[in-house]
Amino acid sequence: MPRQSRIDAPGALHHLIIRGIERKAIFKDDADRYGFIERIESIFSETDTPCFAWALMSNHVHLLTRTAQTPLATLMRRLLTGYAVAFNRRHHRHGHLFQNRYKSILCQEDAYLLELTRYIHLNPLRAGIVKDIDALNVYPFTGHSVIMGIQDAKWQNTEKILGMFAKYKKTARRKYREFVEGGIDAGRRPELVGGGLIRSVGGWKQAKILLKGQERVKGDERILGDTDFVQDVLNRCNENYMRKYRLAAQGVELDTLSKGVAAYFNLTCDRLYSPGRYPAVVQARSVLCFLAVRQLGLTATELARKIGLTQPAISISVKRGEGIVKERRFDISDFLP
Repeated sequence: MPRQSRIDAPGALHHLIIRGIERKAIFKDDADRYGFIERIESIFSETDTPCFAWALMSNHVHLLTRTAQTPLATLMRRLLTGYAVAFNRRHHRHGHLFQNRYKSILCQEDAYLLELTRYIHLNPLRAGIVKDIDALNVYPFTGHSVIMGIQDAKWQNTEKILGMFAKYKKTARRKYREFVEGGIDAGRRPELVGGGLIRSVGGWKQAKILLKGQERVKGDERILGDTDFVQDVLNRCNENYMRKYRLAAQGVELDTLSKGVAAYFNLTCDRLYSPGRYPAVVQARSVLCFLAVRQLGLTATELARKIGLTQPAISISVKRGEGIVKERRFDISDFLP
């Protein structure tokens, strides 16, 4: 059975689980752990990607993050490839470090942000790495100690979590700690690692009872949320897929789109791809980048290679282009013959 494609979009909340190959250790000492954190800080800060919770275990990592303008696949490729190269060099080893596919679960934020934050931050306590909540408060390899104000990590978004408990930080931290403590006895929670429509109604047995066999129920391990949320995500994914398929069937490729955008803005394609910050060129190039990534389905890395820009520059252009397209109510058809 072919594996399903990842679901991603700007603003999507993801619970990421990264495992070592054959469940082997991906951190041999604290130097490895701090090296991994430094890479997260560099990449997440550069791409303005918010991270709400995280935990480094011996053979796996949990991250709770929201996609910004840089696609999740690009973000994770940079993080994992860079760390694997450094790890192999430092420990004089060769070969793969991570499982081929990290797990990515798109989550319903309103319902699960706090539950997932607690679940992720309790990992070291559940695993016996720390003995109690006081030890967890100062443990440097989860985001819990950052929210508690003990450790500093500017790349972690603590305001969002604390703001859900109280206006003032002292009160918010006290209530947050009480919330985390309240989850200790719950133990491992398999219901927080995806499951789509099936998990949202309580499992296959309950789904069959509710539907009495009259309707086919669809489960999706890529999504964590209630039934309406899951179905909405799947519908939007299908719409995006059909749009990309339709454009491809019409022969719409980057070259076609580039010529149309250049003509609309009274530019040549060479001028459209040329470096510089002339307002007309920047505007046209931003529109092209936005449509190429969001409508044609190119990755930022692919587009950067094709038009001679860096991947971060593409991400910035996509964000700028989104604003222009919305303001001027452009549609991709405006630039096609």
